[in-house]
Amino acid sequence: MNLELNRNEDWMKLKWSEVRQHLAKIKMGGGKSSIEKQHQKNKLTARERIEFLCDANKPFIEIGAFAGFEMYEAEGGCPAGGTVAGIGYISGKQCVIVANDQTVKAGAWFPITGKKNLRMQEIAAENNLPIIYLVDSAGVYLPMQDEIFPDKEHFGRIFRNNAKMSANGITQIAAVMGACVAGGAYLPIMSDETLMVENNGSIFLAGSYLVKAAIGEDIDNETLGGAVTHTEISGIADYKFKTEEECLTQIKKIVSKLGEQPKAGFDRIEAKQPTKKAEEIYSIMPEGNAKPYNMREIIERIVDDSEFDEFKQDYGKTILCGYARIDGWAVGIVANQRLIVKSKKGEMQMGGVIYNDSADKAARFIMNCNQKKIPLIFLQDVTGFMVGSRSEHSGIIKDGAKLVNAVANSVVPKITIVVGNSYGAGNYAMCGKAYDPRFIYAWPTAKIAVMGGEQAAKTMLQIQVATMKAKGKEVTPEEENALLEKLKSKYDKQTTAYYAAARLWVDEIIDPLQTRTIISEAINAANHQPKIAEFKTGVFQV
Repeated sequence: MNLELNRNEDWMKLKWSEVRQHLAKIKMGGGKSSIEKQHQKNKLTARERIEFLCDANKPFIEIGAFAGFEMYEAEGGCPAGGTVAGIGYISGKQCVIVANDQTVKAGAWFPITGKKNLRMQEIAAENNLPIIYLVDSAGVYLPMQDEIFPDKEHFGRIFRNNAKMSANGITQIAAVMGACVAGGAYLPIMSDETLMVENNGSIFLAGSYLVKAAIGEDIDNETLGGAVTHTEISGIADYKFKTEEECLTQIKKIVSKLGEQPKAGFDRIEAKQPTKKAEEIYSIMPEGNAKPYNMREIIERIVDDSEFDEFKQDYGKTILCGYARIDGWAVGIVANQRLIVKSKKGEMQMGGVIYNDSADKAARFIMNCNQKKIPLIFLQDVTGFMVGSRSEHSGIIKDGAKLVNAVANSVVPKITIVVGNSYGAGNYAMCGKAYDPRFIYAWPTAKIAVMGGEQAAKTMLQIQVATMKAKGKEVTPEEENALLEKLKSKYDKQTTAYYAAARLWVDEIIDPLQTRTIISEAINAANHQPKIAEFKTGVFQV
Protein backbone atom coordinates (compact mmCIF):
# COMPACT_ATOMS: atom_id res chain seq x y z
CA MET A 1 0.00 0.00 0.00
CA ASN A 2 2.83 2.40 0.88
CA LEU A 3 4.45 1.67 -2.47
CA GLU A 4 1.22 2.62 -4.25
CA LEU A 5 0.88 5.82 -2.20
CA ASN A 6 4.46 6.76 -3.05
CA ARG A 7 3.79 6.12 -6.73
CA ASN A 8 0.68 8.29 -6.60
CA GLU A 9 2.61 11.07 -4.86
CA ASP A 10 5.45 10.96 -7.38
CA TRP A 11 2.95 11.10 -10.24
CA MET A 12 1.09 14.11 -8.80
CA LYS A 13 4.33 15.95 -8.03
CA LEU A 14 5.51 15.32 -11.59
CA LYS A 15 2.22 16.67 -12.98
CA TRP A 16 2.53 19.85 -10.91
CA SER A 17 6.23 20.19 -11.78
CA GLU A 18 5.27 20.21 -15.47
CA VAL A 19 2.75 22.98 -14.79
CA ARG A 20 5.40 25.04 -12.97
CA GLN A 21 7.84 24.62 -15.85
CA HIS A 22 5.26 25.89 -18.33
CA LEU A 23 4.35 28.76 -16.00
CA ALA A 24 7.98 29.84 -15.70
CA LYS A 25 8.14 30.21 -19.47
CA ILE A 26 4.76 31.95 -19.64
CA LYS A 27 5.84 34.47 -16.99
CA MET A 28 8.72 35.57 -19.26
CA GLY A 29 6.08 37.01 -21.61
CA GLY A 30 7.69 38.00 -24.90
CA GLY A 31 11.12 36.93 -23.68
CA LYS A 32 14.18 38.34 -21.95
CA SER A 33 15.09 40.81 -24.69
CA SER A 34 11.55 42.24 -24.77
CA ILE A 35 11.65 42.69 -20.99
CA GLU A 36 14.99 44.48 -21.23
CA LYS A 37 13.58 46.85 -23.87
CA GLN A 38 10.69 47.60 -21.52
CA HIS A 39 13.11 48.48 -18.74
CA GLN A 40 15.19 50.67 -21.07
CA LYS A 41 12.09 52.81 -21.59
CA ASN A 42 11.76 53.19 -17.79
CA LYS A 43 8.75 50.90 -17.93
CA LEU A 44 7.90 47.98 -15.66
CA THR A 45 6.59 44.72 -17.04
CA ALA A 46 2.95 43.79 -16.46
CA ARG A 47 3.91 41.39 -13.68
CA GLU A 48 6.20 43.95 -12.03
CA ARG A 49 3.39 46.51 -12.09
CA ILE A 50 1.01 44.10 -10.39
CA GLU A 51 3.62 43.13 -7.81
CA PHE A 52 4.23 46.80 -6.96
CA LEU A 53 0.50 47.51 -6.77
CA CYS A 54 -0.62 44.57 -4.61
CA ASP A 55 -0.26 44.15 -0.85
CA ALA A 56 2.76 41.94 -0.20
CA ASN A 57 1.22 40.04 2.72
CA LYS A 58 -1.91 38.97 0.82
CA PRO A 59 -2.42 36.34 -1.92
CA PHE A 60 -2.64 37.26 -5.58
CA ILE A 61 -4.74 34.66 -7.40
CA GLU A 62 -3.79 34.72 -11.07
CA ILE A 63 -6.50 34.02 -13.63
CA GLY A 64 -5.82 32.81 -17.15
CA ALA A 65 -2.06 32.31 -17.04
CA PHE A 66 -2.49 29.50 -19.58
CA ALA A 67 -4.82 31.52 -21.85
CA GLY A 68 -3.73 30.96 -25.45
CA PHE A 69 -1.33 28.14 -24.48
CA GLU A 70 -0.13 26.44 -27.70
CA MET A 71 -2.95 28.12 -29.66
CA TYR A 72 -1.02 30.66 -31.75
CA GLU A 73 2.22 28.90 -32.62
CA ALA A 74 2.12 30.17 -36.23
CA GLU A 75 1.92 33.73 -34.86
CA GLY A 76 4.86 33.25 -32.51
CA GLY A 77 2.70 32.48 -29.48
CA CYS A 78 0.69 34.61 -27.09
CA PRO A 79 1.82 33.88 -23.51
CA ALA A 80 -1.00 34.38 -20.98
CA GLY A 81 -3.10 35.75 -23.82
CA GLY A 82 -0.96 38.91 -23.81
CA THR A 83 -2.57 40.02 -20.55
CA VAL A 84 -1.66 39.35 -16.93
CA ALA A 85 -4.72 39.30 -14.68
CA GLY A 86 -6.04 38.11 -11.36
CA ILE A 87 -7.52 38.98 -7.99
CA GLY A 88 -5.34 40.64 -5.37
CA TYR A 89 -5.45 43.10 -2.51
CA ILE A 90 -4.70 46.81 -2.90
CA SER A 91 -4.60 48.86 0.30
CA GLY A 92 -6.36 45.97 2.04
CA LYS A 93 -9.23 45.79 -0.47
CA GLN A 94 -9.82 42.87 -2.81
CA CYS A 95 -9.66 43.99 -6.45
CA VAL A 96 -9.58 42.59 -9.98
CA ILE A 97 -6.44 43.64 -11.87
CA VAL A 98 -5.91 43.47 -15.64
CA ALA A 99 -2.52 44.43 -17.11
CA ASN A 100 -1.62 44.40 -20.81
CA ASP A 101 1.73 42.70 -21.43
CA GLN A 102 3.56 44.99 -23.84
CA THR A 103 6.33 42.42 -24.30
CA VAL A 104 3.88 40.17 -26.15
CA LYS A 105 3.25 41.61 -29.64
CA ALA A 106 3.26 45.15 -28.18
CA GLY A 107 0.27 44.20 -26.04
CA ALA A 108 -1.89 43.56 -29.12
CA TRP A 109 -5.25 41.85 -28.68
CA PHE A 110 -5.58 38.28 -29.94
CA PRO A 111 -9.00 36.59 -29.87
CA ILE A 112 -8.12 34.92 -26.55
CA THR A 113 -7.04 38.32 -25.16
CA GLY A 114 -10.56 39.61 -25.66
CA LYS A 115 -12.07 36.51 -24.06
CA LYS A 116 -9.76 36.80 -21.06
CA ASN A 117 -10.46 40.50 -20.53
CA LEU A 118 -14.19 39.90 -20.75
CA ARG A 119 -13.83 37.10 -18.19
CA MET A 120 -12.08 39.48 -15.79
CA GLN A 121 -14.83 42.05 -16.22
CA GLU A 122 -17.38 39.30 -15.59
CA ILE A 123 -15.62 38.43 -12.33
CA ALA A 124 -15.62 42.08 -11.25
CA ALA A 125 -19.28 42.55 -12.19
CA GLU A 126 -20.57 39.33 -10.58
CA ASN A 127 -18.67 39.88 -7.35
CA ASN A 128 -18.95 43.68 -7.16
CA LEU A 129 -15.18 44.10 -7.01
CA PRO A 130 -13.22 47.22 -8.05
CA ILE A 131 -11.30 46.62 -11.27
CA ILE A 132 -7.95 48.18 -12.14
CA TYR A 133 -6.81 48.37 -15.78
CA LEU A 134 -3.08 48.81 -16.40
CA VAL A 135 -3.15 49.84 -20.06
CA ASP A 136 -0.24 49.32 -22.46
CA SER A 137 -1.53 47.98 -25.77
CA ALA A 138 -1.12 48.52 -29.49
CA GLY A 139 -4.77 47.52 -30.03
CA VAL A 140 -6.27 44.70 -32.07
CA TYR A 141 -3.85 42.19 -33.63
CA LEU A 142 -4.71 43.06 -37.22
CA PRO A 143 -3.91 39.69 -38.89
CA MET A 144 -6.74 38.20 -36.79
CA GLN A 145 -9.06 41.22 -36.66
CA ASP A 146 -12.04 39.24 -37.94
CA GLU A 147 -11.89 37.04 -34.85
CA ILE A 148 -11.68 39.86 -32.32
CA PHE A 149 -13.52 42.89 -33.66
CA PRO A 150 -17.25 42.79 -34.46
CA ASP A 151 -19.07 40.06 -32.53
CA LYS A 152 -20.94 40.18 -29.23
CA GLU A 153 -18.13 38.56 -27.24
CA HIS A 154 -15.35 40.50 -29.01
CA PHE A 155 -13.28 43.61 -28.31
CA GLY A 156 -16.09 46.18 -28.31
CA ARG A 157 -18.01 44.34 -25.59
CA ILE A 158 -15.39 45.59 -23.14
CA PHE A 159 -16.54 49.20 -23.49
CA ARG A 160 -20.17 48.17 -23.23
CA ASN A 161 -19.20 46.44 -19.97
CA ASN A 162 -17.41 49.61 -18.82
CA ALA A 163 -20.70 51.47 -19.12
CA LYS A 164 -22.81 48.77 -17.46
CA MET A 165 -20.39 48.30 -14.57
CA SER A 166 -20.23 52.04 -13.99
CA ALA A 167 -24.03 52.19 -13.88
CA ASN A 168 -23.96 49.46 -11.24
CA GLY A 169 -21.52 51.38 -9.07
CA ILE A 170 -18.46 49.18 -9.63
CA THR A 171 -15.25 51.17 -9.30
CA GLN A 172 -13.05 51.19 -12.42
CA ILE A 173 -9.61 52.81 -12.47
CA ALA A 174 -7.38 52.95 -15.56
CA ALA A 175 -3.67 53.72 -15.57
CA VAL A 176 -2.30 54.42 -19.04
CA MET A 177 1.34 53.39 -19.00
CA GLY A 178 1.89 52.92 -22.72
CA ALA A 179 -0.06 53.02 -25.95
CA CYS A 180 -3.84 53.18 -25.83
CA VAL A 181 -5.08 53.55 -29.39
CA ALA A 182 -8.14 53.42 -31.64
CA GLY A 183 -11.19 51.76 -30.04
CA GLY A 184 -9.08 50.88 -27.01
CA ALA A 185 -8.89 54.58 -26.17
CA TYR A 186 -12.44 54.38 -24.84
CA LEU A 187 -11.56 52.02 -21.96
CA PRO A 188 -9.69 54.52 -19.75
CA ILE A 189 -12.12 57.31 -20.54
CA MET A 190 -15.07 55.14 -19.56
CA SER A 191 -13.40 54.33 -16.25
CA ASP A 192 -14.06 56.39 -13.11
CA GLU A 193 -10.55 57.82 -12.97
CA THR A 194 -7.73 57.92 -15.53
CA LEU A 195 -4.06 58.17 -14.68
CA MET A 196 -1.23 58.66 -17.20
CA VAL A 197 2.56 58.35 -17.17
CA GLU A 198 4.42 61.13 -18.97
CA ASN A 199 6.41 60.32 -22.12
CA ASN A 200 5.13 56.73 -22.24
CA GLY A 201 1.35 56.84 -21.84
CA SER A 202 -0.71 58.01 -24.80
CA ILE A 203 -4.38 58.01 -25.75
CA PHE A 204 -5.69 58.73 -29.22
CA LEU A 205 -8.11 57.36 -31.79
CA ALA A 206 -5.39 57.47 -34.45
CA GLY A 207 -1.62 57.74 -34.06
CA SER A 208 0.61 60.30 -35.75
CA TYR A 209 1.27 58.17 -38.85
CA LEU A 210 -2.43 57.59 -39.47
CA VAL A 211 -3.22 61.27 -38.83
CA LYS A 212 -0.62 62.21 -41.45
CA ALA A 213 -2.07 59.74 -43.93
CA ALA A 214 -5.68 60.72 -43.25
CA ILE A 215 -5.58 64.52 -43.02
CA GLY A 216 -1.98 65.47 -43.80
CA GLU A 217 -1.24 66.86 -40.33
CA ASP A 218 2.33 66.55 -39.00
CA ILE A 219 2.33 65.91 -35.24
CA ASP A 220 4.17 63.67 -32.78
CA ASN A 221 2.37 61.16 -30.54
CA GLU A 222 3.15 62.94 -27.27
CA THR A 223 1.67 66.24 -28.49
CA LEU A 224 -1.23 64.39 -30.09
CA GLY A 225 -2.30 62.39 -27.05
CA GLY A 226 0.31 62.31 -24.27
CA ALA A 227 -0.16 62.85 -20.55
CA VAL A 228 0.37 66.62 -20.68
CA THR A 229 -2.08 67.00 -23.55
CA HIS A 230 -4.83 65.05 -21.81
CA THR A 231 -4.40 66.55 -18.35
CA GLU A 232 -3.88 70.17 -19.43
CA ILE A 233 -5.72 70.58 -22.76
CA SER A 234 -8.39 67.94 -23.45
CA GLY A 235 -9.18 67.20 -19.80
CA ILE A 236 -9.56 63.54 -20.64
CA ALA A 237 -7.11 62.28 -17.98
CA ASP A 238 -7.24 63.11 -14.27
CA TYR A 239 -3.64 62.67 -13.15
CA LYS A 240 -0.17 62.63 -14.69
CA PHE A 241 3.04 61.21 -13.20
CA LYS A 242 6.68 61.16 -14.19
CA THR A 243 7.19 57.50 -13.19
CA GLU A 244 5.12 54.34 -13.15
CA GLU A 245 5.81 53.87 -9.45
CA GLU A 246 4.23 57.25 -8.69
CA CYS A 247 1.24 56.32 -10.84
CA LEU A 248 0.75 52.97 -9.11
CA THR A 249 1.13 54.59 -5.69
CA GLN A 250 -1.72 56.95 -6.56
CA ILE A 251 -3.92 53.95 -7.40
CA LYS A 252 -3.20 52.58 -3.92
CA LYS A 253 -4.29 55.91 -2.42
CA ILE A 254 -7.52 55.99 -4.44
CA VAL A 255 -8.44 52.41 -3.51
CA SER A 256 -7.62 53.02 0.17
CA LYS A 257 -10.39 55.63 0.31
CA LEU A 258 -13.16 53.47 -1.20
CA GLY A 259 -16.13 53.20 1.15
CA GLU A 260 -17.43 49.92 2.50
CA GLN A 261 -20.24 48.33 0.50
CA PRO A 262 -22.99 45.97 1.71
CA LYS A 263 -21.92 42.31 1.71
CA ALA A 264 -23.79 39.13 0.87
CA GLY A 265 -23.33 37.96 4.45
CA PHE A 266 -22.03 34.42 3.95
CA ASP A 267 -21.26 32.88 7.32
CA ARG A 268 -17.65 32.89 8.51
CA ILE A 269 -16.10 32.07 11.86
CA GLU A 270 -12.51 31.73 13.01
CA ALA A 271 -10.70 29.29 10.73
CA LYS A 272 -9.20 25.99 11.83
CA GLN A 273 -6.60 24.05 9.89
CA PRO A 274 -7.51 20.53 8.73
CA THR A 275 -6.42 17.92 11.25
CA LYS A 276 -5.34 15.68 8.36
CA LYS A 277 -2.21 16.75 6.47
CA ALA A 278 -2.91 18.66 3.26
CA GLU A 279 0.21 17.31 1.53
CA GLU A 280 -1.28 13.83 1.70
CA ILE A 281 -3.64 14.89 -1.10
CA TYR A 282 -0.78 14.12 -3.48
CA SER A 283 -0.83 10.43 -2.57
CA ILE A 284 -4.63 9.98 -2.57
CA MET A 285 -5.28 10.57 -6.28
CA PRO A 286 -4.34 7.29 -8.05
CA GLU A 287 -1.69 7.42 -10.75
CA GLY A 288 -3.35 8.13 -14.09
CA ASN A 289 -6.68 8.51 -12.24
CA ALA A 290 -7.14 4.88 -13.18
CA LYS A 291 -8.31 3.38 -9.88
CA PRO A 292 -11.06 4.10 -7.36
CA TYR A 293 -10.24 6.30 -4.38
CA ASN A 294 -12.19 7.85 -1.52
CA MET A 295 -13.11 11.49 -2.21
CA ARG A 296 -13.80 11.94 1.52
CA GLU A 297 -10.06 11.68 2.10
CA ILE A 298 -9.50 14.70 -0.17
CA ILE A 299 -12.36 16.67 1.38
CA GLU A 300 -11.02 16.05 4.89
CA ARG A 301 -7.67 17.58 3.88
CA ILE A 302 -9.32 20.76 2.58
CA VAL A 303 -11.99 21.56 5.18
CA ASP A 304 -11.58 23.06 8.65
CA ASP A 305 -10.84 20.55 11.42
CA SER A 306 -11.24 17.83 8.71
CA GLU A 307 -14.94 17.88 9.62
CA PHE A 308 -17.47 16.99 6.92
CA ASP A 309 -21.16 16.63 7.87
CA GLU A 310 -22.65 14.36 5.22
CA PHE A 311 -26.14 14.78 3.87
CA LYS A 312 -28.01 11.50 3.11
CA GLN A 313 -24.79 9.57 3.74
CA ASP A 314 -26.31 6.17 2.97
CA TYR A 315 -28.22 7.20 -0.14
CA GLY A 316 -26.96 8.01 -3.63
CA LYS A 317 -23.41 7.03 -2.74
CA THR A 318 -21.68 8.02 -5.99
CA ILE A 319 -22.11 11.69 -5.08
CA LEU A 320 -21.04 13.02 -1.68
CA CYS A 321 -22.99 15.97 -0.32
CA GLY A 322 -22.40 17.72 2.97
CA TYR A 323 -21.66 20.83 4.98
CA ALA A 324 -18.24 21.99 6.09
CA ARG A 325 -16.12 25.08 6.61
CA ILE A 326 -13.18 26.19 4.52
CA ASP A 327 -10.95 28.83 6.13
CA GLY A 328 -13.89 29.65 8.38
CA TRP A 329 -16.43 30.02 5.54
CA ALA A 330 -19.55 27.83 5.68
CA VAL A 331 -19.82 25.78 2.48
CA GLY A 332 -21.89 23.05 0.92
CA ILE A 333 -19.84 20.44 -0.93
CA VAL A 334 -21.01 18.33 -3.87
CA ALA A 335 -18.36 15.81 -4.90
CA ASN A 336 -18.16 12.74 -7.10
CA GLN A 337 -17.22 9.57 -5.25
CA ARG A 338 -14.86 7.28 -7.16
CA LEU A 339 -15.18 4.27 -4.86
CA ILE A 340 -17.11 1.24 -6.07
CA VAL A 341 -20.04 1.35 -3.67
CA LYS A 342 -23.03 -0.76 -2.78
CA SER A 343 -26.52 0.69 -3.19
CA LYS A 344 -29.42 0.30 -0.77
CA LYS A 345 -30.62 -2.63 -2.89
CA GLY A 346 -27.27 -4.35 -2.55
CA GLU A 347 -26.24 -3.59 -6.14
CA MET A 348 -22.68 -2.51 -6.93
CA GLN A 349 -22.38 0.99 -8.35
CA MET A 350 -19.43 2.29 -10.36
CA GLY A 351 -17.58 5.23 -8.84
CA GLY A 352 -17.54 8.52 -10.72
CA VAL A 353 -20.86 7.73 -12.41
CA ILE A 354 -24.04 9.62 -11.55
CA TYR A 355 -26.99 7.31 -10.82
CA ASN A 356 -30.65 8.20 -10.31
CA ASP A 357 -30.39 8.33 -6.54
CA SER A 358 -27.16 10.36 -6.62
CA ALA A 359 -28.71 12.95 -8.95
CA ASP A 360 -31.82 13.14 -6.78
CA LYS A 361 -29.77 13.63 -3.59
CA ALA A 362 -27.50 16.27 -5.08
CA ALA A 363 -30.43 18.27 -6.49
CA ARG A 364 -32.09 18.33 -3.07
CA PHE A 365 -28.86 19.35 -1.33
CA ILE A 366 -28.25 22.20 -3.78
CA MET A 367 -31.75 23.49 -3.11
CA ASN A 368 -31.05 23.35 0.63
CA CYS A 369 -27.86 25.39 0.26
CA ASN A 370 -29.72 28.02 -1.74
CA GLN A 371 -32.40 28.14 0.94
CA LYS A 372 -29.75 28.64 3.64
CA LYS A 373 -27.52 31.02 1.65
CA ILE A 374 -24.49 28.72 1.76
CA PRO A 375 -21.93 28.84 -1.11
CA LEU A 376 -21.53 25.62 -3.09
CA ILE A 377 -18.25 23.85 -3.85
CA PHE A 378 -18.25 21.25 -6.64
CA LEU A 379 -15.40 18.72 -6.74
CA GLN A 380 -15.55 17.08 -10.16
CA ASP A 381 -14.31 13.60 -11.00
CA VAL A 382 -17.17 12.33 -13.10
CA THR A 383 -17.43 10.03 -16.10
CA GLY A 384 -21.08 10.90 -16.77
CA PHE A 385 -24.55 9.55 -16.03
CA MET A 386 -25.24 5.82 -15.85
CA VAL A 387 -26.43 4.32 -19.15
CA GLY A 388 -28.25 1.14 -20.08
CA SER A 389 -31.82 -0.13 -20.05
CA ARG A 390 -32.15 -0.30 -16.26
CA SER A 391 -31.14 3.35 -15.84
CA GLU A 392 -33.21 4.54 -18.79
CA HIS A 393 -36.30 2.70 -17.52
CA SER A 394 -35.72 4.17 -14.06
CA GLY A 395 -35.76 7.67 -15.54
CA ILE A 396 -32.09 8.67 -15.38
CA ILE A 397 -32.74 11.54 -17.79
CA LYS A 398 -35.53 12.82 -15.56
CA ASP A 399 -33.37 12.69 -12.43
CA GLY A 400 -30.40 14.15 -14.28
CA ALA A 401 -32.62 17.00 -15.48
CA LYS A 402 -33.58 17.76 -11.86
CA LEU A 403 -29.91 18.08 -10.93
CA VAL A 404 -29.10 20.24 -13.95
CA ASN A 405 -32.14 22.41 -13.17
CA ALA A 406 -30.96 22.95 -9.60
CA VAL A 407 -27.40 23.78 -10.69
CA ALA A 408 -28.56 26.15 -13.44
CA ASN A 409 -30.94 28.07 -11.18
CA SER A 410 -28.70 28.15 -8.11
CA VAL A 411 -28.18 31.73 -6.89
CA VAL A 412 -25.51 31.21 -4.24
CA PRO A 413 -21.90 31.33 -5.48
CA LYS A 414 -20.76 28.13 -7.17
CA ILE A 415 -17.05 27.31 -7.15
CA THR A 416 -15.91 24.33 -9.19
CA ILE A 417 -12.67 22.38 -8.86
CA VAL A 418 -12.01 19.76 -11.55
CA VAL A 419 -9.77 17.25 -9.78
CA GLY A 420 -10.03 14.39 -12.27
CA ASN A 421 -12.39 13.42 -15.08
CA SER A 422 -15.08 15.79 -16.29
CA TYR A 423 -16.90 13.96 -19.04
CA GLY A 424 -20.15 14.40 -20.90
CA ALA A 425 -23.29 15.59 -19.16
CA GLY A 426 -21.51 14.97 -15.86
CA ASN A 427 -19.55 18.15 -16.57
CA TYR A 428 -22.81 20.08 -16.77
CA ALA A 429 -24.45 18.48 -13.74
CA MET A 430 -21.38 19.17 -11.61
CA CYS A 431 -21.33 22.86 -12.60
CA GLY A 432 -18.96 23.01 -15.54
CA LYS A 433 -18.16 26.27 -17.31
CA ALA A 434 -21.51 26.37 -19.11
CA TYR A 435 -23.33 26.60 -15.76
CA ASP A 436 -21.79 29.88 -14.60
CA PRO A 437 -19.57 28.94 -11.68
CA ARG A 438 -18.20 32.11 -10.11
CA PHE A 439 -14.79 30.50 -10.42
CA ILE A 440 -13.66 27.22 -11.94
CA TYR A 441 -10.21 25.73 -11.41
CA ALA A 442 -8.48 22.54 -12.50
CA TRP A 443 -5.88 20.34 -10.89
CA PRO A 444 -3.09 19.22 -13.26
CA THR A 445 -4.86 15.83 -13.32
CA ALA A 446 -8.07 17.23 -14.82
CA LYS A 447 -9.50 15.93 -18.08
CA ILE A 448 -12.45 17.66 -19.75
CA ALA A 449 -14.24 16.18 -22.77
CA VAL A 450 -17.42 14.56 -24.05
CA MET A 451 -15.77 11.24 -23.20
CA GLY A 452 -12.33 9.85 -22.39
CA GLY A 453 -9.66 9.94 -25.10
CA GLU A 454 -9.57 6.17 -25.56
CA GLN A 455 -13.36 5.80 -25.76
CA ALA A 456 -13.63 8.74 -28.18
CA ALA A 457 -10.84 7.34 -30.36
CA LYS A 458 -12.46 3.88 -30.51
CA THR A 459 -15.83 5.40 -31.36
CA MET A 460 -14.34 7.49 -34.17
CA LEU A 461 -12.29 4.51 -35.37
CA GLN A 462 -15.43 2.41 -35.82
CA ILE A 463 -17.05 5.19 -37.84
CA GLN A 464 -13.99 5.83 -40.04
CA VAL A 465 -13.30 2.14 -40.69
CA ALA A 466 -16.95 1.53 -41.57
CA THR A 467 -16.86 4.50 -43.97
CA MET A 468 -13.66 3.23 -45.64
CA LYS A 469 -15.06 -0.29 -46.02
CA ALA A 470 -18.30 1.11 -47.45
CA LYS A 471 -16.18 2.72 -50.17
CA GLY A 472 -14.60 -0.65 -50.94
CA LYS A 473 -11.28 -0.03 -49.20
CA GLU A 474 -9.71 -2.89 -47.27
CA VAL A 475 -8.35 -1.92 -43.86
CA THR A 476 -5.59 -4.08 -42.43
CA PRO A 477 -5.20 -4.60 -38.66
CA GLU A 478 -1.95 -2.63 -38.83
CA GLU A 479 -3.67 0.32 -40.52
CA GLU A 480 -6.48 0.13 -38.01
CA ASN A 481 -4.05 0.22 -35.07
CA ALA A 482 -2.14 3.14 -36.58
CA LEU A 483 -5.37 5.06 -37.09
CA LEU A 484 -6.44 4.30 -33.51
CA GLU A 485 -3.17 5.62 -32.08
CA LYS A 486 -3.44 8.80 -34.17
CA LEU A 487 -7.00 9.40 -32.99
CA LYS A 488 -6.14 8.59 -29.38
CA SER A 489 -3.20 11.01 -29.42
CA LYS A 490 -5.43 13.77 -30.75
CA TYR A 491 -8.18 13.21 -28.17
CA ASP A 492 -5.72 12.79 -25.29
CA LYS A 493 -4.27 16.23 -26.06
CA GLN A 494 -7.72 17.80 -26.31
CA THR A 495 -8.78 16.50 -22.88
CA THR A 496 -5.85 17.89 -20.84
CA ALA A 497 -6.02 20.65 -18.24
CA TYR A 498 -3.71 22.70 -20.48
CA TYR A 499 -6.10 22.50 -23.43
CA ALA A 500 -9.00 23.59 -21.20
CA ALA A 501 -7.07 26.41 -19.54
CA ALA A 502 -5.79 27.70 -22.89
CA ARG A 503 -9.40 28.25 -23.97
CA LEU A 504 -10.52 29.53 -20.54
CA TRP A 505 -12.84 26.59 -19.96
CA VAL A 506 -11.20 26.79 -16.54
CA ASP A 507 -9.81 29.93 -14.92
CA GLU A 508 -6.48 28.41 -13.94
CA ILE A 509 -4.55 25.21 -13.30
CA ILE A 510 -3.78 25.11 -9.58
CA ASP A 511 -1.59 23.19 -7.16
CA PRO A 512 -3.90 20.76 -5.29
CA LEU A 513 -2.30 21.95 -2.05
CA GLN A 514 -3.58 25.48 -2.77
CA THR A 515 -7.21 24.37 -3.18
CA ARG A 516 -8.21 25.55 0.30
CA THR A 517 -6.73 29.03 -0.20
CA ILE A 518 -8.20 29.33 -3.70
CA ILE A 519 -11.71 28.47 -2.46
CA SER A 520 -11.46 30.85 0.50
CA GLU A 521 -10.40 33.75 -1.72
CA ALA A 522 -13.20 32.94 -4.17
CA ILE A 523 -15.84 33.05 -1.43
CA ASN A 524 -14.35 36.27 -0.08
CA ALA A 525 -14.73 37.77 -3.55
CA ALA A 526 -18.29 36.49 -3.88
CA ASN A 527 -19.18 37.91 -0.48
CA HIS A 528 -18.82 41.41 -1.97
CA GLN A 529 -22.00 40.81 -3.94
CA PRO A 530 -24.50 42.91 -1.98
CA LYS A 531 -27.66 40.94 -2.68
CA ILE A 532 -28.47 37.32 -3.48
CA ALA A 533 -31.42 36.81 -5.83
CA GLU A 534 -34.42 34.71 -4.88
CA PHE A 535 -33.92 31.02 -5.65
CA LYS A 536 -36.42 29.62 -8.15
CA THR A 537 -36.53 26.42 -10.17
CA GLY A 538 -38.29 25.85 -13.45
CA VAL A 539 -40.61 23.05 -14.47
CA PHE A 540 -39.21 19.57 -14.00
CA GLN A 541 -40.61 16.04 -13.86
CA VAL A 542 -40.87 14.39 -10.45
